[in-house]
Amino acid sequence: MAIALILLTATASVPLLRFPAPSAIVRIAYEIQQRGVVYSWGGGHGTDPGPSKGTCLGYRGKTRPCPAARTRGLDCSGFTRWVYARAFGADVLGPGTTDAHVRRLRRVGSAEPGDLVFFGKITKNTVKTHHVGVYLGHGKMMNAPETGASVRVDDIRRIKDLAGFYRY
Repeated sequence: MAIALILLTATASVPLLRFPAPSAIVRIAYEIQQRGVVYSWGGGHGTDPGPSKGTCLGYRGKTRPCPAARTRGLDCSGFTRWVYARAFGADVLGPGTTDAHVRRLRRVGSAEPGDLVFFGKITKNTVKTHHVGVYLGHGKMMNAPETGASVRVDDIRRIKDLAGFYRY
């Protein structure tokens, strides 16, 4: 009896993760877009989700010299991390790359608004992704696309190697 009471007390203090409606995830993505947040390579991967200075480590963009270290913003996975952290009330994706994020999700056959859409190659044994966005429905996604751009809506066909839709 005492052990049950201790377990009940300990678990009662742990906050429950809320599972938002897909429309809430989409609403949060639009709110972030309206802030005019710009793309920054490696941006959004600080201790907490949200805009941060980027990094030039691994940068392969066309803009030279690399502007990321002096630009406060988000890259694609930093954007989706911030959207999901605000929607779920916790940093469910963590600070990793698109490869790390896709491993924390489950693939879905039928996409719904609020799911994440990944690009690259995902097989049973290999995850090698390079882009992610928040699926809005009707073939559209919200994403942080590239250096010099702000968070925006794009057609998912803009990128040729769709790897699939994933849900937390």
